[in-house]
Amino acid sequence: MVKPEKSTRTKFEYVEPIGLRVLVRKDEPKRETKGGIALPDSAEIPTITGRIVTISAAVENDNDFPLRQYDKVLFHPKNAIPVDFESDNQLFVVPVEDVVAVFRKEAPKKP
Repeated sequence: MVKPEKSTRTKFEYVEPIGLRVLVRKDEPKRETKGGIALPDSAEIPTITGRIVTISAAVENDNDFPLRQYDKVLFHPKNAIPVDFESDNQLFVVPVEDVVAVFRKEAPKKP
């Protein structure tokens, strides 16, 4: 009887950000402007939008950060760390200070 070889690679199924960070799935980059002008692949856009996949426990328990899972956010990619977890490499661990805006359907109610 031949034993199957053990794989030395571990397949990860979950990524949990630590500290004041969130895991964001980057939106597909826009390839043309609203006016129909095609953008080259090398066009550099300083901010990126995406959806929060997971938030760290530190962010979840901190009322100063109004971020929730599935929020659409605008973030600065400078300190975003790409996660080599999926073949399309669309996941980034982003420090909350680099999340510059959250898109909401309505404005929050003021007390």
